[in-house]
Amino acid sequence: MARNDDRRAALADAGIRVLAQAGARGLTHRAVDAEAGTPRGTASNYFPTRDALIAELVNRIGERLTPDPAVLASRAAEPPSRELFAAYVRDVVARLSADPDVSLALFELRLEAARRPAVAGALGTWRRAAFEGDIAFNAEAGLPGGRTEIALLHYAIDGLMLDRLTVPVDPGTSTEEIVDLLVARLLG
Repeated sequence: MARNDDRRAALADAGIRVLAQAGARGLTHRAVDAEAGTPRGTASNYFPTRDALIAELVNRIGERLTPDPAVLASRAAEPPSRELFAAYVRDVVARLSADPDVSLALFELRLEAARRPAVAGALGTWRRAAFEGDIAFNAEAGLPGGRTEIALLHYAIDGLMLDRLTVPVDPGTSTEEIVDLLVARLLG
């Protein structure tokens, strides 16, 4: 089959929606075809196995969550400050909040990774690369905090997003307020 990157991305986006809406058990090639509006068998032509489909979803989630290089470059040029760190955290939360299906699919994959080594491998590689990228950006931009603080930030943002996408503990508190508190507490 000729490579069609647009169709491949559309199928992966459909897979993300299926994963977010139906969970890992609902993620099938047929469900992806139905969601994408493509003929039955199209998804399996692009992703012959479930592991191949999941690996592509991990890649697509990574693409969709990757920060805008221009935004990173402009922030890296700013003098280090608590405000810059807060802006970086707000950007991460905004990207995760922009399309809830992407974040929900990511959480579904993380749960699936606890049960399936192949998923853990694909997702773990991507998450470690994202984490190392955050550490490098933080150091390059001269932002406060090191490896431990970036890990704490990841833990906090993961918890915040899970809370906001599911059943919020305190729905009356804005996400912006929570981010401000996280930054203040993380940086002391």
